[in-house]
Amino acid sequence: MGNYLSRIVVTAGLAAVLWLPASAATSEWRIDPQHSSAQFSVRHMAISTVRGAFSKVIGTIVLDENDVTKSTVDVTIDVSTVDTREPARDNDLRSDKFFDVARFPTMTFKSKKVAQLAPGKLKVTGDLTIRGTTKEVVLDVEGPTAPVKDPWGNQRAAASASTKINRQDFGVKWNATLDNGGVVVGDDVNITIDAEMIKQAPAKSGN
Repeated sequence: MGNYLSRIVVTAGLAAVLWLPASAATSEWRIDPQHSSAQFSVRHMAISTVRGAFSKVIGTIVLDENDVTKSTVDVTIDVSTVDTREPARDNDLRSDKFFDVARFPTMTFKSKKVAQLAPGKLKVTGDLTIRGTTKEVVLDVEGPTAPVKDPWGNQRAAASASTKINRQDFGVKWNATLDNGGVVVGDDVNITIDAEMIKQAPAKSGN
């Protein structure tokens, strides 16, 4: 009889939790690709820096406004949108020598841990996947900003994230040696993501 009553109590408790509305402190934000981008820079022949960007960045941020460390980030970048302002170089970057867009059209970042260093400054640890290879990286994040309302009534906020990776770790290995022993393309790549986000309406619970 005692076990039977215990099962009833547990079942009732679970049912009550499932019927509770989502916490008002948790909100979902979608990245606006029209106002977001991912930039990168890499050394060229060890004497100059080539800069480029990916113009299509999408994703979702679930923000816990009571405890930002419980927030999550999920970002996808369309690699085919790479733009270094030189069409021949961009085509080379899309080829199997570099990103191999035909096989790996996107790169992704999925957070695993968020730490707050100071107001408006975060460290977000997560898995970055490029060319089918996944490695853990840490993003230094500024933001999110305080939300503002656009002319159409949407709440918007923004954040900026940066990190440095070694492209060799992700299988982006092509290079050529120079007469002086240097190489054409540096291994270290600096990445910055500027994301503008739109707050989503909370999902309506069923009757």
